[in-house]
Amino acid sequence: MSGAAGPGANLSALRSHNAALVLRLLRDAGEDGVSRLELADRTGLTPQAVSKITARLRDEGLAAEAGRRASTGGKPRTVLRLVPDARHAIGLHVDRDELTAVLVDLAGAPVALRTARFDFGAPAESALTAAASEVEALIADTAAEGLLGVGVAAPGPLDHGSGVLHRVTGFPQWDGLPLRDALARRLGLPVVLDKDTNAAALGLAAPASDSFGSFAYLHLGTGLGAGLVLGGGVYRGARTDAGEFGHQVVQLDGPRCGCGNYGCLEALCLAAVARGAQERAARLLGVGAANLVRLLDIDRVLLGGRVVLAAPESYVRGVAAVLAEDAARTSRPTVPVDVVRGGARAVVEGAAQLVLAPLFALG
Repeated sequence: MSGAAGPGANLSALRSHNAALVLRLLRDAGEDGVSRLELADRTGLTPQAVSKITARLRDEGLAAEAGRRASTGGKPRTVLRLVPDARHAIGLHVDRDELTAVLVDLAGAPVALRTARFDFGAPAESALTAAASEVEALIADTAAEGLLGVGVAAPGPLDHGSGVLHRVTGFPQWDGLPLRDALARRLGLPVVLDKDTNAAALGLAAPASDSFGSFAYLHLGTGLGAGLVLGGGVYRGARTDAGEFGHQVVQLDGPRCGCGNYGCLEALCLAAVARGAQERAARLLGVGAANLVRLLDIDRVLLGGRVVLAAPESYVRGVAAVLAEDAARTSRPTVPVDVVRGGARAVVEGAAQLVLAPLFALG
């Protein structure tokens, strides 16, 4: 995101949107804070509208004074800041063999973290019980106040809008499960569901200081997927099917994939990983990344997932080499490749952002 929060609107119907813009600028300013005049300038709202919004935010405990700043004329300006611990959100990463839950404050900073073994192949009901228990244990451990809800990151495909899982490769028992609503009933909290890769991409796109414009987050772990950020926002597609990166066919006579097709990039990558052919896996990942770069003209490729994080330099080197070779053939600038910031916590912290992002007019 840029330093400005974007244009506001002085219409009563958009009060919540305008408050979100102001709240985002307060978050981005950190402990130094920001004055009302600066808020009006950056949002395009009138000083009167900003004063009303900030008064409401202070009444709700979301904003507080952060001192005074010298003015170029007249009395010193009062500076406001976000109160990070005024509200909290939980992120839950439901992986094929592990559950991770994190509690974060309004600034996205982790407060507490829990990890437990998980069997995605278990009956859906028992798996739901395990997921709910992990969240309940985190809440009990921290006794955090102002809990806004739970963001759940799970393997795709799934429907972000309805909160329903589809046929996860190799786990047909999850097909059609309304995971969002089932967890919400058990926990008594609002729940948001998205793909693990989308959650990570949202977490990476949210902080203004770490904006990459348009990028792809490639996640190689127990599966292979992508989260896409185009024009500063997560691109999910009409049915949340965007980013099924691992199931692009790159070898027509290749091995059978768990999805039923042959020669999928995921099957080839995971087979290379299983036999210890790390350089081969990295170059295969690079081939898929090059396809994405050509198709979407993105600015950056970010790598994550437990397989990548176990040997980050090898994967960055392998993917970067393929991208450089492809760029040379087409006389395009080489797209940079990096390991995701946040490491193994990128997905679970991104899951918490599924809850927080709307407060800041993001997502």
